[in-house]
Amino acid sequence: MNQPVNPRIPPEESLIQYPCAFPIKVMGTHVETFVEAVVAIVVEHDPTFDAATLVRRPSSSGNYLGLTVTVTATSREQLDNIYRNLTGHPLVKYVL
Repeated sequence: MNQPVNPRIPPEESLIQYPCAFPIKVMGTHVETFVEAVVAIVVEHDPTFDAATLVRRPSSSGNYLGLTVTVTATSREQLDNIYRNLTGHPLVKYVL
């Protein structure tokens, strides 16, 4: 029998209290379309996200860009959807 990748966790067992500010680190190719794509994905799932709060950290070689986006997390399902959409984007290398 296959187990789900992210099994359902009852709210009383969750370590996260919703709603909350939840930082997500995204690493990808250092091109402006990467930033635009990440912001578009995040806003789709958190319409209150303010792109002005996005933190950028270029790699030492300048080929990659690390972003920290802090979303207002309202549920595990919302966070799972954000992670799923980010990791499925071709410009995204890693999501933490």
